[in-house]
Parts: sequence; C-alpha cells; structure tokens
Amino acid sequence: MKPTTHGERLSFYQFGATTMFASRFDQRFSYCLYVPESYDEHDPGAYPLVVAIHGTGRDAPRLRNEFIAIAEAEQCVVLVPLFPAGIGSPGELNAYKYLVAEDARYDLVLLDMVAEVEETYGLRFETFFLTGFSGGGHFTHRFLYAHPERLFGVSIVSPGVVTLCDPELPWPAGVAGLEEAFGRAFDAQAVARVPANLVVGDEDTETWEISVAPGSPAYIPEVNAAGVTRIVRLEALADSLRRNGGAVTVDLVPGVSHEGYHLLKPTFRALRRLLAEARGAEQETRVQP
Repeated sequence: MKPTTHGERLSFYQFGATTMFASRFDQRFSYCLYVPESYDEHDPGAYPLVVAIHGTGRDAPRLRNEFIAIAEAEQCVVLVPLFPAGIGSPGELNAYKYLVAEDARYDLVLLDMVAEVEETYGLRFETFFLTGFSGGGHFTHRFLYAHPERLFGVSIVSPGVVTLCDPELPWPAGVAGLEEAFGRAFDAQAVARVPANLVVGDEDTETWEISVAPGSPAYIPEVNAAGVTRIVRLEALADSLRRNGGAVTVDLVPGVSHEGYHLLKPTFRALRRLLAEARGAEQETRVQP
C-alpha cells in the first residue's frame, strides 16, 4: 500500500486495474481505474488522464482492460465510468448519451469523478482525453460541446445519432439551447481548439437501432433520417466540426461493423500523437532561454 497526499493509505484494490468504486457525487454511478505501476503521488502532473465511456452494453471493466497496455506505455491513468441502465425509470438505456436527464447530470457526475481521482491519488488533471464507442461516442462529442476547456483531445467512435455544431438547430440536433441545458453557452472557439478523431467501421451499415423519425428532438433532415448509417452520420459530424474550425481526422476501418473493440487502434494512435506533441512542447518550454 502507498500513502496518499492526505496521509491516508490506499488499498491494494486502488492500484493497477482497480475494483469498481461508487461515485461520491451520486452513488447510483460508479467507476473503475487503471493506475500505472509507476504511480508517484509526489509528481502530480506526470500522469495524463484518459476517460473512456462505455456503449449501451455498459462493459466498463472490460473497456478499462483494453486500455492497460497503452496506459503503461504512455504512463496514463485511465478512468471508466459506469452509468447503469434503468436510472430514473426501469429499462431506461439512453439518458447518459445526452448528458442531461430530469434526474441526473451525467457530465457533472463525470467531472466529479475526475476531481475525486485527483484528490484520492494526489494528482492533477487540468484537461483529459475523452473517448467513447457507440453510446459512448454520443456522450463524447456532446461533452466536447458542453465542456471543451476540460479536454486536450477526443476520439468519437461510431455514434448512432449526432449533434452538429449548428447554432440554428435546437439541442440535441444542434447546439442552440445548449446554454439552457447546461447553463453555459456554446463556445465555438474552445471547441475548435480540441483535436477530434472520428472512427467508424466501413461495414457499420445497420440502421435498426439508430433510426430517428421527424418530430424527434434529435432529428436532422438528410442526416438523421431513418435509413442513414453511422458512417454517413459520422461524416456529417466531421464536416460540422471542420466548418467550426477544428482539427479533425477520420478513420474508416476496413472490414469492421459495429464492433467497438476492433476500432481501438485509431483511438490509440490519436492519443499517442497528442501526448507526443504535448511532451515535445513541454521539453521546448524547458529549454527556452
């Protein structure tokens, strides 16, 4: 066991691939971590934070495990929340994807989880890398719109329904009404500063789960109409982010359908690139006369 900055002792279950911990902010939600073997509380800024958001299947521990190798290679802490189904009403599946529900603010739950990890381990995460597949891809790009200042990069993987950077479209089709939903206006410049990697399989063509009918708050003419695939929607989102001024990369992965664990390599590449750039900039700053 190792001491925390508060003089308390962390247990065996708080290192490496941790157990699930209830959120102090709202105990209906929980999270697991991967903490690198080199963890040192006396170097609070040494470990970048990666947050991965599960899809509708809510396989949080397995998702965390997929990030262990890159966490050790890049010396990152990995945080994976669990947003259970059935919050608010039995069988409810989708509220977390839109960040805000009548009985939960999923964005604030995540931000407090980050703060809780900072305090528990004596670390500091001014910004973090956020990624998610399918329902997690929903969450990721909407969190980008609501809290861009907290992110140094995103990887948005195969979202079924997208929100465009369009101030003329009402939330959640676009960003009009974002201030009403989150208490903060859409900051186009801050969103554009966050590099965005978008990923989808080139065989992800099923539409049965993602059809959006006219009249739905998420309906976007010609983009979210019934029958349009995740590929088309991802391309529309990429175009919208580019028109907003952002740096956007798109990875169309050959031979893959809606299979999240076969789509991780582009996300890992994007993360490595951003970390290398940040470390290079830090070294340049240190050698400045």
